[in-house]
Amino acid sequence: MAVMTSRAPVVGFDLDMTLIDSRPGIRAVYQQLSERTGTYIDADLAVTRLGPPLTEEMANWFPADQVEAMADTFRAIYPEIAVPASLPMPGAREALAAVKAAGGRTLVVTAKHEPNAKLHTEHLGLDADTVVGDLWAERKAEALREHGATIYVGDHTGDVRGARRAGTLAVAVASGPCTAEELRAEGADVVLTSLTEFPGWLSAYLDA
Repeated sequence: MAVMTSRAPVVGFDLDMTLIDSRPGIRAVYQQLSERTGTYIDADLAVTRLGPPLTEEMANWFPADQVEAMADTFRAIYPEIAVPASLPMPGAREALAAVKAAGGRTLVVTAKHEPNAKLHTEHLGLDADTVVGDLWAERKAEALREHGATIYVGDHTGDVRGARRAGTLAVAVASGPCTAEELRAEGADVVLTSLTEFPGWLSAYLDA
């Protein structure tokens, strides 16, 4: 996909396993939820599947009529437990700074509950101009289009689908649950090993 951009790009980023490593915090929340409900949850397994909406993971552990309520409970206990335990991914701050240095704007588009997503970026000092939550896969295109994104960076095949639906350049980082091969097969225009490669790639792309 040939997407033209100016020297002032608008770049969207996914959150979990793209900008932040939320696995320790999310694991702790699942463990707390398991203790509260008396329901077995394999927290170690759950954190290998980050990306899709929370309700999809909850459906693996709770009856259908309890999924929404359990997701609400998860989101309620999330800020105190998960936000302090999460860390920036290698290169996250530098990637955001590279966009700003090029005169561009940054936005986070994530399936995570938006208030919790904002808590993460604030806690870690990740300088994103806009944070939009509660959008997954193709629905991420809604925010990407609204904010005029020309590039979207994510770690999941769902992120690639969202970028392609929006008509943005799909830049994938193989730092999450999907392999580089899976990301390419889904249609990623660019696959990076991690965000540490992003500033160099962005500079070359804008100069091309």
